[in-house]
Amino acid sequence: MKHINAIWTYMKGNRMLYLGAIISVGLAALFTLMGPLVIRLTIDSIIGSEPMDVPVWLENIILRLGSPEQLRSQLWIPGIALMVLAVLRGLFLFLRGKLAAQAAEAMAKRLRERLYDHLQHLSYAYHTQIETGDLIQRCTSDLENLRRFLAMQFVEVGNAIFMISFVLAIMLRLHVPMTMIAMAVVPIIFFFAFFFFLKIRDAFRASDEAEASMSTMLQENLTGVRVVRAFANEPYEVEKFEKVNSHYRDVTYRLIKLNAVYWSLSDLLCLFQIGLVLIIGVIWTANGVITLGTLVVFTTYEGMLLWPVRHLGRILTDMGKTFVAVERMEEILAEPREVMEERGDKPAMDGPIAFRGVHFSYDDAPTVPVLEDISFDVEPGETVAVLGHTGSGKSSLVHLLARLYEYNAGSITIGDRELKTIDRSWVRQNVGLVMQEPFLFARSIGENIALAKANATKEEVEAAAKAAAVHNVILEFDKGYETIVGERGVSLSGGQRQRVAIARTLLSNHPILVFDDSLSAVDTETDAAIRHALSHRAKDRTTFIITHRIASILDADRILVLEHGRIVQQGTHDELVNQPGLYRRTWEIQSAVKEDTPA
Repeated sequence: MKHINAIWTYMKGNRMLYLGAIISVGLAALFTLMGPLVIRLTIDSIIGSEPMDVPVWLENIILRLGSPEQLRSQLWIPGIALMVLAVLRGLFLFLRGKLAAQAAEAMAKRLRERLYDHLQHLSYAYHTQIETGDLIQRCTSDLENLRRFLAMQFVEVGNAIFMISFVLAIMLRLHVPMTMIAMAVVPIIFFFAFFFFLKIRDAFRASDEAEASMSTMLQENLTGVRVVRAFANEPYEVEKFEKVNSHYRDVTYRLIKLNAVYWSLSDLLCLFQIGLVLIIGVIWTANGVITLGTLVVFTTYEGMLLWPVRHLGRILTDMGKTFVAVERMEEILAEPREVMEERGDKPAMDGPIAFRGVHFSYDDAPTVPVLEDISFDVEPGETVAVLGHTGSGKSSLVHLLARLYEYNAGSITIGDRELKTIDRSWVRQNVGLVMQEPFLFARSIGENIALAKANATKEEVEAAAKAAAVHNVILEFDKGYETIVGERGVSLSGGQRQRVAIARTLLSNHPILVFDDSLSAVDTETDAAIRHALSHRAKDRTTFIITHRIASILDADRILVLEHGRIVQQGTHDELVNQPGLYRRTWEIQSAVKEDTPA
């Protein structure tokens, strides 16, 4: 029932179009069924001598055209009637297809935009856990299954209902015993179709999930193809893909076998039903129980009746696929959107920052502490460096500052405001975060930098690029700032990508800057140039620098040393290098490596 409610919600704004399509299919069914009645009337009452078995008003219209004897010599009149019915049937079938297609396409467009918008507003934590290929599968293939069902099979449900109702009513009026024979196998086909629906739904879910896994592997492999080629790992990756592909083939083959079983058995039942009607109908016609025209009507209607009943299996098959697709899309839509506005506080973000007893752990591992009892103060305009082993909690600390995650206990204040009371969108507009692995879109370098400020001028973009020590590099490209960087910035080196990302962040003049190990791919000379430029541009900005390179933080106002989620040391470089501990050991190792490295 929840799937039907979801589909009903998706149809909002287009329900009248679907109503028009269903009315059209009903009228098309009515005109289709009138054709055999015209043939019966012609055989029994115009060519034959049977009395007209039609409503009085219709009999009066026919008699105005002439007596049965006169009409017998003008058989073109029934022919014209059949042509008119065929034209009317074709007209309403066209309207059915047109209205249903318009409604389905409008629904698909709106749902596609809704899914995209919802994904944009889900939490950072959600996107770090979900597989990209699976999301693409849900937003494309699953949505297409729904669109196809609403464009084609949904209206066919109405066609089946109308056809069965009309045929049954006419058959019962013509001959009740013959109707019972004509309907003998129909309940069996209904039951068989419903049983098939239950089986096909599970089979399709397995096939859909296998396809999603294959899409995920393909997406990951294409993204990391340079790594695969660098390690000559192609045979291993091909073998992995073959296993996933084989699993997809196996579960899809089961789906195909179920379809084959249904269609072959339903064909057998339908042929048995048609044969039964023909045999008994011929016997009864020979014995005068029914007329020849009635036999023609029943044999014609039998095909019209069995096709929608048999087609019900296809409808239920697509309905099963659609329900699975709806369920997978609803899983996305059921994810709570990140609340960007709580109390609406939008204070100035240039005040002092204070961490007081902050504790944090991820939702999927609440008993494993990532940060414990973190406390420190930062004055406006200071540069704070964070140093520590991999996994010590450095990135998590600055992610809390940008409200990408929420701390479990303690307090973080900016100025006199608790961070949790400040509007998330406002926080992120004022905290410029440069990730360790910056993402660049497949656009020009200038467009990637200008993403941070839609109305940025060319001069502003170039100034930011100069501060990030990437301006001269950009000018060396044939098209300069108009150079397309390729998907994920693949045409740039790691250091160039990092510097473009830094320029993008500097363009917005955030009062708080966070560099999450984002200088790791640049050489020491470029590192020094960037820090020198930052020292002039960021005099009034509070800057956090996460790094493993002590040479990058010699001038920091405060250095925090993290170990196992706790601050084990803090102070300036001169203070920490004279204290026993992790900082001095790291300094000694890096200094020794530098001295041993040949010039």
